[in-house]
Parts: sequence; structure tokens; C-alpha cells
Amino acid sequence: MKTDKLLVKPGSKVKLSDWDPDATHGYTKEQAEQELTKHQDRLTDLQELLYAESRHALLIVLQAMDAGGKDGVIRHVMSHVSPQGCTATSFKVPTPEERAHDFLWRVHKVVPGQGRIGIFNRSHYEDVLIVRVHKLVPKPVWSARYDHINAFERLLADSAVTILKFYLHISKDEQKKRLEQRLNDPNKLWKVNPTDFEERKRWDDYMEAYEDALSACSTKCAPWYVIPADKKWARNLAISQIIVEALESLKMKYPKPDFDPSKIKIE
Repeated sequence: MKTDKLLVKPGSKVKLSDWDPDATHGYTKEQAEQELTKHQDRLTDLQELLYAESRHALLIVLQAMDAGGKDGVIRHVMSHVSPQGCTATSFKVPTPEERAHDFLWRVHKVVPGQGRIGIFNRSHYEDVLIVRVHKLVPKPVWSARYDHINAFERLLADSAVTILKFYLHISKDEQKKRLEQRLNDPNKLWKVNPTDFEERKRWDDYMEAYEDALSACSTKCAPWYVIPADKKWARNLAISQIIVEALESLKMKYPKPDFDPSKIKIE
């Protein structure tokens, strides 16, 4: 798969209607699942290398509309990753303590350290998405945050954090289907929030907000990828390949021991 086709080129203007949410990258479901298994196995090795070398960190940012598949990505793509070296953080409504600080404060303190993988289920981008759509702050405030975000992500990149940002692009019809499935499945009702259906009424506003965020904040050091997500198996394949390629590009090596192994005798 040519993953560069999913990349939002820095400086480009995103129009999400130009991206097919049902794309399959030329794979069948069976082929994609076989490739996913290979990527999962490779990711296991790369995570160990990342941890052993402890010179880099990986931050994965997941954004999507409700029912877009963020949890599914974490559950399936990252299923072979050791939980000892990986942390998933969900960003919900800010607490009183968080509201007393700048909008990036709660984000910065959970960025993964060297040798570790961090996954953001929603992220600092909520402060230019839901905050904008619901008019929680004036336009001059949220529009200034694009520059703040770019500067923040540049700081992380300069500190050896590899940043991969994925927008899981589902269609409005697919979202309706998934929300209905939740309503009709007693085992999934716990995931239903009545506000999800209210948010759906603001679909066009969210698309506009996402387009502006993707356009303003896809940079060389922190790129955005638009991932076709109507088909979960195609979504998982694309994200797994991008993660593997990014880690392989770091050219990591196991550190050499600071002792002579040949001189150690185990009795």
C-alpha cells in the first residue's frame, strides 16, 4: 500500500468530500487481515527495540466522529503491543483543575517518555473542534490555537517524539449504521450516549472544523493521515502499516552492553 496517498501534505487545503471513506487500498478483507497480522508481529519487535534503545518515543493521535473506530484501532492494531511500554489516554470534558490551566497543560503531561508509545483517544484537537462547533470560546481564541498546536508538536518532535495523527474518516451513512447497531445490541448499550445523536446533527459543522484543523496542522514533523474507515479491516491495515514504517525509519539499534558478556559465568 502507498501510504503517502493518505497523507495530508503540509500547506494543502483539505476537502474531506475528496477522500473516499470506503476505500480498500486494493485489498480484499482476507488479504488485509493477513497483512495486518504481519504488521502486528513486526510492531512487537519494533516496540521492544524502541524500549531497549530508549532514544525515541511514539505518539499516536486518534480523532474521529462518534463511532468512528478509535477504540477499535487501539484494540486491534495495537493488540500485540506490551502494555508495559504503552499508555492510552482518553480526553474527556476538562476537569476544574484542567480548566484552570492552558488547553495544552493536560496534554503535555501525558506525552510518552523515551522508549514508550502513547495513544491519544481524542486529543488537544478537541480544542479546535468541539470547542469551535459549540462556540465555547470566541473565534479569535480557537483560531489562534492552530499555531499553538503546531509549536507544541514541533517541540515534541525536537525532543525525539515521533508523532502520527490519524483522522478516521467515516461516512455519515456508516455512522448511522454503527449507532443503530449499538442501540440494538444489549451488550453495546453501555457505549451509547444520547449526546452522540445531538452531535450528529452538527455533522457539517464538524466536517468544516476537521478540514480546517487538518489543513492548518499537518506538518512535516507531525503529519495528519486521513484514513478511510468505513471498512474496519481497511482502516486497521492502513494504520498498522504507517506505524511500522514510521518506527522502521528511526533506524533503531539495540544498545551495546557496558560489560563483557564472555566474562560472566553462571554457576
